[in-house]
Amino acid sequence: MNYRHIYHAGNFADVLKHAVLALVIEHMKLKEGPFRVIDTHAGTGLYDLTSGESEKTGEWQDGIGSLLPAAPPAEIAAMLAPYLDVVRAENDGGDRIVRYPGSPQIARRLMRPVDRLVVNEAHPEDADRLAALFAKDRQTKVLALDGWTALKALLPPKERRGVVLIDPPFEEPGEFKRLLEGLTAAHRRFATGTVILWYPIKNERAAAAFSRDAAALGIPKLLSAELFIDTPRDEGPLVATGLLILNPPFTLGSKLAVLLPYLTALFARGKGAENRLAWLAGERVTSS
Repeated sequence: MNYRHIYHAGNFADVLKHAVLALVIEHMKLKEGPFRVIDTHAGTGLYDLTSGESEKTGEWQDGIGSLLPAAPPAEIAAMLAPYLDVVRAENDGGDRIVRYPGSPQIARRLMRPVDRLVVNEAHPEDADRLAALFAKDRQTKVLALDGWTALKALLPPKERRGVVLIDPPFEEPGEFKRLLEGLTAAHRRFATGTVILWYPIKNERAAAAFSRDAAALGIPKLLSAELFIDTPRDEGPLVATGLLILNPPFTLGSKLAVLLPYLTALFARGKGAENRLAWLAGERVTSS
């Protein structure tokens, strides 16, 4: 699978990933001490939804394009507000959307002056665009390394507080294995940090095996959240996605228990639409 960000920016998977990232960052801000956000597979940081690549798939229209004008219940609207405020800020404050902020830009807009951002992108063209986006930003450091190399090199952050986003493109075989290795390395180097791992679900057996292998690592406080908008097929379009979250904020599980069903209903395309929320380690297992 080729998951270069520009082709899929703003789709249903991005909505889940970026809403969770925003919730984690907002929780980090509850304490005065500075924190660091590390994005290992950052993309370009900002996407033109009128570009040929984005228009080729049009996936954003059924993702952020459906969510932004929706009128969710007050509790869900409050959860989504930090994320959607950033999206609107990139689009003159309204619901008409032509640009979509990637995870680096979302993190940067939500951070305080004392916080720091490190973004890494290995793809040469995307790395150049990322560097241009943050060229005059003293709070942001841009790297162009292999994502897995960057992960090991950047941990632990000197602040000893922070969130790490690992969002590989799944262009090569073995990405689930590399995710497990990355999770192990992140926990070993930064045991108290929050780590968010994103993955596509094309084959349910492979995704289930990944979850079992992650649980078997014996790492505490590991939360799994999966969103299906239809039944996934190996050769079909992406219709299911997951996040594995190490050391989630203590409120995140209960928030996702409310948010996931809403997103499932909003984005559903077929009878396979469902959501799954489970503690793989550290808490009582829950699901929906």
